[in-house]
Amino acid sequence: MDKKKKAYARAGVDIDLGNRLKRQIQSLVKQTHGPEVLGKMGGFGGLFCANFSEMREPILVASIDSVGTKLKIAFATDKHDTVGIDLVNHCVDDIAVLGARPLFFLDYIGSERLEPRVFEQLLRGFARACRSAGCALLGGETAQMPGMYRKSEYDLAGCIVGIVERSKIIDGRRIRPGDAILGLQSNGLHTNGYSLAREILLRKMRLKVGSRLPGSSNTVGGELLRVHKNYQPLLAKIPSGVIKGLAHITGGGLIDNLPRILPPNCGAVIEAKSWKVPRIFQILQQNGKIDLREMYQVFNMGIGMAVVVAEQNADRAMSILRAKRIGRIERGSGKTVLKL
Repeated sequence: MDKKKKAYARAGVDIDLGNRLKRQIQSLVKQTHGPEVLGKMGGFGGLFCANFSEMREPILVASIDSVGTKLKIAFATDKHDTVGIDLVNHCVDDIAVLGARPLFFLDYIGSERLEPRVFEQLLRGFARACRSAGCALLGGETAQMPGMYRKSEYDLAGCIVGIVERSKIIDGRRIRPGDAILGLQSNGLHTNGYSLAREILLRKMRLKVGSRLPGSSNTVGGELLRVHKNYQPLLAKIPSGVIKGLAHITGGGLIDNLPRILPPNCGAVIEAKSWKVPRIFQILQQNGKIDLREMYQVFNMGIGMAVVVAEQNADRAMSILRAKRIGRIERGSGKTVLKL
């Protein structure tokens, strides 16, 4: 048996190392567990004792996502904790748009070879974000697959499950012409547009991840590894029924994400000059010679979450959310109209 294990390790899959690392991170993961989590780590499935007695019609909400090519920046900078946070926060935001709060999160790490230091950074990122979001890091899968990935590279995916009262689901059906659209500030690129950003910054402009970003004290790597914001705790402060619709501004930008929540007889008019676009997007647009409308379809352009409320609730919501008014709902055909 020992010889077989050694042969497998020589082939690139070290089972013993994987088992040791999983034992070492048990205390880290348990910090995200409440009394709802049953059983021990390392089982074939995670156990979550769901008690929703305070809810009349609890609805489970699930989502799955990845970090995308932002991982390439993590590889280049050899910094891996922030992408773990990104993954959790992106998933939390995706279910928050329906009014859900997160219950538990599961991760997947596929790697060329298991690097203990990198693995620990990733798990610390997952655990930190889960604690902040109030959800359990319930379990995960770590796959060592030599030949599938480049040396020292890996891929991440995450699955989240949350809960919302059926009567409180936010689905955009109540959106009407005259409603206000508010924008919550993003923290840079979040987790979208990195293939184009890397093409412009690293290839066309010939910058390195350690280079200073033009006109900034931050490095290229530092700017591109800014953490994707978790908006759910802030959104939860808004009284029930006030928010009519939420759009997480990810791939597709404001142009493609707002239509996902619009009734067919409504259109979203976005006043692009109503907020200051962060410098990183200006650098990308100017140096990449990208059409401005395409920029609003590829990148979030400084708005990470769009919130639709009735006009009479706009000022109160803006105060709570620290948001800006970025547009309005008009009669239309379910599309975004961008006014530059």
